[in-house]
Amino acid sequence: MYLQIFIYISYFFSSVGVALIFYGGIRSVISLLVTEIKYRSSDYSDIRTDFTSKIVLALEFFIAADLIKTILQPTLNDVIILAVIVSIRTVVGYFLDKEAKELVKKG
Repeated sequence: MYLQIFIYISYFFSSVGVALIFYGGIRSVISLLVTEIKYRSSDYSDIRTDFTSKIVLALEFFIAADLIKTILQPTLNDVIILAVIVSIRTVVGYFLDKEAKELVKKG
């Protein structure tokens, strides 16, 4: 019973991550179109910063979901895969967050 609840929580976290990326992507496309149609500006730093923040937050939800899945059904192979995935996502998240902060400082 409890195992099934945690599996649903893991799916929920994954779904939130997907929804955040989808929402950020749609929002970025709309902002890009509005910027191109209205202002014809080439400065997209605000759009990039907004989308990057959504991606970084989504990565955190994906990491949480992967941790829950691995805790529930730990095998050595799953733990190794989780370590690699978390490492990659952490590095990507760090650099995306760093880039977003640099864009904010410039803007």
